[in-house]
This record gives sequence, structure tokens and C-alpha cells, in this order.
Amino acid sequence: MVDLLAQLKLTEVTDRIRVATETLYQELIDAEATAFIGASPFERSEERITHRNGTRPPVLTTTAGELDLKIPKLRAGTFFPALLERRRRTDLALFAVVMEAYLHGVSTRKVDDLVKAL
Repeated sequence: MVDLLAQLKLTEVTDRIRVATETLYQELIDAEATAFIGASPFERSEERITHRNGTRPPVLTTTAGELDLKIPKLRAGTFFPALLERRRRTDLALFAVVMEAYLHGVSTRKVDDLVKAL
């Protein structure tokens, strides 16, 4: 926690929410991976079912900004955190806007005209 506070003091005010969100997501992913594997990194345990083997770097786009996360890869089996949705790079808010536009019958021509006007 002290490391997070030190890191937040060094970041720009506009980036603090993104950094805090990224740290929270990463901690939750690591905790879920530890529970799934049955041991922390470098910990010996009888309950361990596999070992970590590097990470994958997905970028999650949220309203707080782009989050650079590290999802552990496993030597045997697969792991994907329940917190994230597979093959999903957008925030739920964007999905809701697109669905609402579809329901209201907004055509792609209207969207193109709006973008050109901006």
C-alpha cells in the first residue's frame, strides 16, 4: 500500500485514477491466479497444480484510461481472470452507447455525418 501511495505521488494528477485502477486490477488478477494455482509465485506448496510461465500483456480500455495488465501464463492448463471478459477491449459504457444507438435506429450515415461535423 505504501508503494502505491508513493507511485501516486509521482504521477500527474490526471493519471492518478488510471494508475490506481490499474494497480487494483493487477492485484485482483494476481490474487485470483494464486488461488487458481494453489501457491504464490516462488512458493512451494502441496496444493500447487501448475507453475507460472511468464505473462501476457493485454490492454484494457476503460473510462479511466488504457490499463496495461499482466495476465499470468501457466505451464499446464489455462488461466483467464473472471474480472475480465475474453476478447473484449472496450468498456461497458461504450457497448451500451452502441446498443442504444442501434435501438434508436441511428444509421451509419448519420454517425459519419456527425463525425464530419466535429
